[in-house]
Amino acid sequence: KEEAAAVAMIDIAPPPPGKGQIVFFRRSAMGFAVGCQVNENGQRVSGLGAGRYFSTVVEPGPKTYMVSSEAKDVLNLEVEPDETQYVNCKIKMGIMMGRPNLAPSTKAEFDEASKSLKMVDADDMGPKKK
Repeated sequence: KEEAAAVAMIDIAPPPPGKGQIVFFRRSAMGFAVGCQVNENGQRVSGLGAGRYFSTVVEPGPKTYMVSSEAKDVLNLEVEPDETQYVNCKIKMGIMMGRPNLAPSTKAEFDEASKSLKMVDADDMGPKKK
């Protein structure tokens, strides 16, 4: 017998015409206390706690994102107009603390993870407030 309707998946709307978008997500798993702070060109885009996601609309073209703790990880993407890309932040074992890692992902992986994801809080978006 099939279970009743599962938890609804998160519906990501397409980007505005001519723009691209990137959906960053992080499953709730290892490294719960370690944040995955996503930066582009030295500017903070968002903090990504365990079990959270956010999307950002971007101009098409090459993009470079970085996360760091005791080590840094860089992800280069080429974003096409009207395209949505997915990026998974994982926390790997480090010497003193977890090491965040950004990796390209898929809509299917995001959909599977979305059952337990929540949008990051508005105050976690953009540059750190003092």
